[in-house]
Amino acid sequence: MVSLGATWPGAAELTVELEPVPGTGTGPTETAPVLPGTVRALAYPELVGEIGVGARVLLNVSAQARGLGTGGYALVVARTDALPADPPAGPGHLVKARYTPLQAMVLGVDDQESTHHEVLRDADDLAGMPVVVADLHSALPAIVAGARFAAARAGRPVPRVAYVMTDGGALPAWFSRTVAGLRSSGWVEACITTGQSFGGDLEAVTVHTGLLTARHVVGADLVVVAQGPGNLGTGTRWGFSGVAAGEAVNASATLGGRAVASLRVSGADLRERHLGVSHHSLTAYGRVALASADVPVPRFDPDPHGGLDALGRRVDDQVAALAAPHGRHRLVDVPADADLLSALAGTPVRLSTMGRGLEQDPAAFLAAAVAGVHAVALLD
Repeated sequence: MVSLGATWPGAAELTVELEPVPGTGTGPTETAPVLPGTVRALAYPELVGEIGVGARVLLNVSAQARGLGTGGYALVVARTDALPADPPAGPGHLVKARYTPLQAMVLGVDDQESTHHEVLRDADDLAGMPVVVADLHSALPAIVAGARFAAARAGRPVPRVAYVMTDGGALPAWFSRTVAGLRSSGWVEACITTGQSFGGDLEAVTVHTGLLTARHVVGADLVVVAQGPGNLGTGTRWGFSGVAAGEAVNASATLGGRAVASLRVSGADLRERHLGVSHHSLTAYGRVALASADVPVPRFDPDPHGGLDALGRRVDDQVAALAAPHGRHRLVDVPADADLLSALAGTPVRLSTMGRGLEQDPAAFLAAAVAGVHAVALLD
């Protein structure tokens, strides 16, 4: 390792100089793709220990070599010149990322050894708490911005928000600078990692216990459920990790929550299947969700250039299939006006979805924000 870059809770950026791969020369081969001499890498100190300049590390570069995911990072698997310190003895027997070399032993909030076990043992009701479900991790800050905007406009207290992270994307919550920024700014009260994901403020076994934790342990007014960074899609009808958004709607309804289905919308995506309302939302909410949810539909301000007007008409045509008589959900019109856009510009973390920011694809973030606006309306 030649230098240390940015750090945030649970993660550290490194610059690592690679050793030559014997027998590959300088050109690509079938077994060893060409990589630059130095690469950006990410380490999770709780798994691999602290790493200083001069340390030798083993990297996983498979995704980086293919130009895929992981935020452009190689990932540190281990130090090869020193072992990390053993973790301190303590309670907890939940194993996350199970049966992988870097499986993590954590104290689950629903674990028998947890101080919250008695609260959660028989917990079974969200008591109407709004549960905003989203496909992409990038929707999280926009949803929270919409909720805070709506509360301020109504003159009510800022809502206490919990984030339930599912395991469709990144497994370590530490990977997310968004979560770190929202937590440090007080915009999110707690991150609850569920399933195989780990590294949140609280660990839970399932989305169901994650939701109950948000209500009964965190004391949240509303909760956002979404996967971690790194949505996986294949261009097929069913082969995408956001299918789990429909299951989260079902979990919310099972536990007596008020499900709010946040639409994945884009006015800038060049792929037809994601233009307007993404087919991910139409499949997850239209086919997977068996319980009804409120579906906030953004009503864009009139656009003198016609872009958002045309996009709004496309969205209307697409979401019609989700509501009666064809579907089971309730469509709710929510203004996506200039004031809401200004609120999005003031988020404490960078807004980015599929490599596009607020200026490049405002509809994406407005569509997420109106879900937060509607969730606050359900608190009345």
